Amino acid sequence: MSISEKRSLIEINHPELSIEAQCAAIDLSRSSYYYESIRETEENLKLMKRMEELHLKSPELGYRKIFVELRKDGFDVNEKRVERLWSILGFRSILPGPNLSKPGIANIHYPYLLNGLWIDKPYQVFSADITYIPVKNGFIYLVTVMDWFSRYVLSWETSNTLSVDFCITALEKAIEKGIPFYFNTDQGSQFTSAAFIDILKKYSIKISMDGKGRCIDNVYQERGWWSLKYERIYPRCPETVQEALGTIEEYYPYFNCERSHQALLYATPHEIHYGITPKFSKGKYEGFKVKEANR
Repeated sequence: MSISEKRSLIEINHPELSIEAQCAAIDLSRSSYYYESIRETEENLKLMKRMEELHLKSPELGYRKIFVELRKDGFDVNEKRVERLWSILGFRSILPGPNLSKPGIANIHYPYLLNGLWIDKPYQVFSADITYIPVKNGFIYLVTVMDWFSRYVLSWETSNTLSVDFCITALEKAIEKGIPFYFNTDQGSQFTSAAFIDILKKYSIKISMDGKGRCIDNVYQERGWWSLKYERIYPRCPETVQEALGTIEEYYPYFNCERSHQALLYATPHEIHYGITPKFSKGKYEGFKVKEANR
């Protein structure tokens, strides 16, 4: 059982057991349960939310043009500050330009293998990426692994650091459900680390990485994050890490098994992923072709 799964079992207001007793019962350290968010000002959290909105609406914009849009919106912000928050958000413009996903300089990078590929079955392509989840006075990081064909979120983990550990945990949980033919990531240091790559090699998974320049495929992950944030996180405004974790653990089973997806012709990811006849759909979903990208 992963740390995130163990944390989700803790009942804050349990009638008999203290949080410490519950942690001991499931072999979860108190520090793992009580880890704090990364501190950030309320104003910066508002900026990050607006930057997300602008990015989803116009993914071709880089941080410099996002800066211009923020100034038009009345935010008193300088370009350096926008660049820092853009880096935290992990966005990359789909047009050629500076790549702000910090690469692992000493790590090996792999070519992008998915140009023009027809995605027509589950376990063909998995991808992993990282976003932020806001809480009161700060945020935590969330990594998700998604099957491209079905949009099924196979695993998720959270952390208050960008270490490789929580990414490896998410990878291992996803592989427990099935081994993909391709695994796609950006060139972030977590995904180019030897520890992460070695797991992919162990299972003979073909490694694909978004190159510098355009990033057109992260939209599948970003739409899933957008749904999580605007359907659960922002309306509920979790104040603590534990509240945010509970919201995430509650949301993804709903996202996978109950929420209809327009891209899937209104079937659910669970139905598509496991070949179940949809309760409702607007036709037979047959997959899609990955758009060509100029590399």
